[in-house]
Amino acid sequence: MRVLGIESSCDETSVAIVEDGRKILSNVISTQIDTHKLYGGVVPEIASRKHVEAINLVIDQAFGEAGLSFQDIDLVGVTRGPGLIGALLVGLSAAKAFALASGKEIVGVNHMHGHVCANYLAHPDLEPPFISLVISGGHTYLLEVKDYLDFEVLGQTRDDAAGEAFDKVARALGIGYPGGPIVDQLAQKGKSRDIFPRVMLEKDSYDFSFSGLKTAVMNYLNQAKQRGEEIIVEDICASFQDAVLDVLVEKSLRLLKDKKMKTLVLSGGVAANSALRSRLQEAFQGTDYKLYYPPKILCTDNGAMIASAAYYTYQNHRGQSLYADPSLGILSTETSVQ
Repeated sequence: MRVLGIESSCDETSVAIVEDGRKILSNVISTQIDTHKLYGGVVPEIASRKHVEAINLVIDQAFGEAGLSFQDIDLVGVTRGPGLIGALLVGLSAAKAFALASGKEIVGVNHMHGHVCANYLAHPDLEPPFISLVISGGHTYLLEVKDYLDFEVLGQTRDDAAGEAFDKVARALGIGYPGGPIVDQLAQKGKSRDIFPRVMLEKDSYDFSFSGLKTAVMNYLNQAKQRGEEIIVEDICASFQDAVLDVLVEKSLRLLKDKKMKTLVLSGGVAANSALRSRLQEAFQGTDYKLYYPPKILCTDNGAMIASAAYYTYQNHRGQSLYADPSLGILSTETSVQ
């Protein structure tokens, strides 16, 4: 089954064709990073306009790389949220137009489900159940993935997501956007000091909170400037990153033990963080625990993960009316997008 996947939730316009939920035939990503660098973050209106400019070109390129025609597609998958509403509507409109013109069915995909499915594309042996740590610019989740469509949210951010905190600290340091990769690189050159809080919240809580940590970094920088002290950017990056990773790693390992599970799966943009991967690899060394994470190209937003999620959604709900249960993520080309 060949699925066309369309992703436009934020600042990447991506279209992919995936076979049977696991094999990538093409995965084209048009990024807007250089545009949004000028503003230190994503500007929603600009993002929407850039998606409009790119979407048809990216669709054509995806078909060209796969060596397929429109008639070779069996299903259309598209991100329906969460994300920037204007940006989402561009992808949804393109997907519905394609489905309407080709007579194919269309499946709306939760963006977070897509991130989990990125690992199915990279690891043919990976199957549920497992614990998933989903960490991106807008979201931080700890999930128990019981089956391909059966998730339980056990922990989530109460304020800033991990990736958002990286971006805001990077902006305060004046080191550029997106902040995550830059902080990761500079942290490798710095000396980590225990100067920022590790926010664990209530006892046994799996939720996250990074707003206070972000504020602590900004207060530290302001006080250092007022005192005329030298600010070593690399040391601040290392200290801040360790404060984030200590919380992510501790809660992930604790959840694995509490649920008596042996597999941890990383996904989302922050899953590309080299220090996070190293920390978990070291923690699992010499144990029977397994760690999975996708290649960096599949950590960021991409159409392939959306196509994979659409495939598994359709496999579990095929034969049902497209008007059935909107919560399943199945859309009709004849109804308005909610």
